[in-house]
Amino acid sequence: MKFLYALLVFVPLTGVAHGLHWDPTLQFVASLLAIVPLAKLMGSATEEVALRTGPGIGGLLNATFGNATELIIALFALNAGLYKIVQASITGSIIGNILFVLGLAIFAGGLRYPSLHFNRTVAGLNTSLLMLAVVGLLVPAAYEWHMKHLGVAAGPKVWQFSALVAVVLILVYVANLVFALRTHADLYAGGEGQHDEHETPTWSMPLAVGVLLGSTVLVALMSEVLVGSIEHVTKSWGLPELFIGVILVPIVGNAAEHMTAVTVAMKNKMDLSLGIAIGSTTQIALLIAPVLVLAGWAMGKPLTLSFDVFEVVSVMMAVAVVNFIVLDGESNWLEGLMLLATYGILAVAFLLH
Repeated sequence: MKFLYALLVFVPLTGVAHGLHWDPTLQFVASLLAIVPLAKLMGSATEEVALRTGPGIGGLLNATFGNATELIIALFALNAGLYKIVQASITGSIIGNILFVLGLAIFAGGLRYPSLHFNRTVAGLNTSLLMLAVVGLLVPAAYEWHMKHLGVAAGPKVWQFSALVAVVLILVYVANLVFALRTHADLYAGGEGQHDEHETPTWSMPLAVGVLLGSTVLVALMSEVLVGSIEHVTKSWGLPELFIGVILVPIVGNAAEHMTAVTVAMKNKMDLSLGIAIGSTTQIALLIAPVLVLAGWAMGKPLTLSFDVFEVVSVMMAVAVVNFIVLDGESNWLEGLMLLATYGILAVAFLLH
């Protein structure tokens, strides 16, 4: 994966392209490619920290800093009034992490090991949290449909209702942190890696933190350019906004999770891999999405949790498929392929939407 660092050349190139007002399509492609190695740096740094903290906190840190990219992109899009892009990026991050990232991790790990084992109690708790997140998306959408059916102006009420749901979801996420890091930390201590060599950190803690902070700042700058060129790209390429928001932006924004989750799965560290993939999804659904709603409230941008019907159904199907696969506490390459196939079907559907 080190070859990806060659793409760092696009970081200054994006700055030049933006400063000299080059064609927006070139700015879009350059910023897109620049974010990938920056996300890889963030992933490498958080993996170094994970070696010191264990899979529980390590997975949380990786998910948090990986989602920082997604949050930054979404905030710029929200400020620009691109509500559909923001909602689509949330949907895309959820289905992308639990279908594409987890599927790729299980598939890659399954090619090296006949059977991959992980803590099914933790996996079950995480998928239960995802089901709660589905409720958080489904109920506001159902509320808006009902209000429209009654012929009532639903806008302000749906916004207020979404804000209340957002607060509830954030409180549940905080409770989840207390559960995972305090009251039931032993569940997340992990029993993985028994088949692998012992790894030791190669970066110092100050270096890892410095790389995380520096990468986050650069990602913010690249994201501003990326979001500024999206409208032009949707028109010139003929791509639906929904496809860019659901597929393109999340793949780039979550590049750190993609790479790290697959890498650790190939080392038979499935607790950490699931902690990154499913933990990241839980964080997006219970923290990032609600924060964006509340940020929209503060910015005067009416972002709600009332998603498009197709988006809600897609999330429901994705969570259901993953729930069935992780319940037994073990997996193999065929199950990983099933997750990838499901993601492929949804990706084509969003492209043709």
